[in-house]
Order: sequence, then C-alpha cells, then structure tokens
Amino acid sequence: MYRVKIITLFPNSFPGLLNTGVVGKALKKKIWSLKTIDPRKYSKGNYKKVDDTTAGGGPGMILKADVIGKSIDACYKNIKSKDSYPMIYLSPRGTPLTQSKVINFSKMKGINILCGRYEGIDQRILDFYPIEEISIGDYILAGGEIASQVLVESIVRLLPGTLGDMKSASSETFSKDLLEYPQYTRPKKWKNLTIPDILLSGNHRNISEWRLKQSEKLTQKVRPDLWKNYKKSKTRKK
Repeated sequence: MYRVKIITLFPNSFPGLLNTGVVGKALKKKIWSLKTIDPRKYSKGNYKKVDDTTAGGGPGMILKADVIGKSIDACYKNIKSKDSYPMIYLSPRGTPLTQSKVINFSKMKGINILCGRYEGIDQRILDFYPIEEISIGDYILAGGEIASQVLVESIVRLLPGTLGDMKSASSETFSKDLLEYPQYTRPKKWKNLTIPDILLSGNHRNISEWRLKQSEKLTQKVRPDLWKNYKKSKTRKK
C-alpha cells in the first residue's frame, strides 16, 4: 500500500476530492492510504500557537520551526528507510512539478507532504530536514492543501490497480515530452464539425501515425519547451 501523510493546519480538507473518481476508489481498495497530521497537536499552551511574527519585521506570520519539526518527526515515526518516503514542501519557489517527477514519486513506498500557510515556514526547517520544495505553478495560493491534492492525485493515478488500463496513463500528455493528440467521440458530426476520417478507418497503424503527428504539431505550437526536449530525446535514440 502506498502511504501518504500530509502535515496541514486544515485536516478537514482531506480527503476532499481525493475521495472521488478512480483515486477515491483506489483509497477504498487500499491501494493507497491517507493520514493527516495537525501541527497544533505539537504546540504548547492553551492557544496551540503554531505561528509567530517574522524575524526582522515584515508582513504576515511564519509557521514555527519547533512545531513543524515535531510534525515532521511524527511522519517518520517507526520508518526505517526515510529515503523511500520523501518529504515535499509545496512552495511557489520550488522546482516545477512535472510528470517525470510524479512517475518517480509513484515508485516510492509513499510520500510526506508539508502544507504551508500564511507567509511560509521557518527556513531552519528546510535547512535541517531533507525536504524537496515543489511548485505546481507560478502563482500564489493561500496554502498548500489544494496543491497537495494535485500532487497526490497525479501520483495515485499511476499506482498499479488505480486505472483499469495502464496504457491510458502511458499515452497521456507529458508521458513522452509530447502533448496528447486530439480526442473525439460520437456523434460523428456536430455543428458542421466532423471526426477526422482516418480515426474511423479501422487502420490502427495509420491512426497511430496520425496521432503522433498531431501530438508533435500541437507540442511544437503550444509548448516549445517540451518540443525542444522531445527533439533532443529523439536525437539521442538515433
């Protein structure tokens, strides 16, 4: 079973959408497990304070190192091989989340996710623990909870038994540095727009070639960065 632990000030946010669709079914089938850890549990005092003012002055509050540190330690309690359960901090300054990263995470035994809030966490947490900072995009959210659900769903979809047909995962956008080709279904004609004849020909080889060309054309137009990687990988294979 793939084990997911999430450090969050809002444990009631979970499982949320992770309890729906194929990911939710996988949770019920025990393909993966989910546990939330509330940092307030490790805070002293009646008010369960988890944040404090910014050292040196500045707007907002910072999550305290002592409280977050104890939360991280709780994630790794009774875990011998910490490398098999990476700790991820979702942050706008992190490296971009890519499908290749998702694939690597899916091959682990599980993942731990630290959700930030307010102005972020004390830097000493990132200096002391082996934490990888990851961003889901160049924009700001109020916290890491929504981003963590994005990360978890992308991982769980790749776990054996989640999807009925794993071929669908291997042919999806980004799986080969290409955007996915256009998809169609019935009716054949809609608002004077028709399904390309080749897709109705029954010739699987021609269909595959058409789909590859469409993927290449779309990637080159929309994502020149991916197209560059794709061209490099094709050159290496020659």
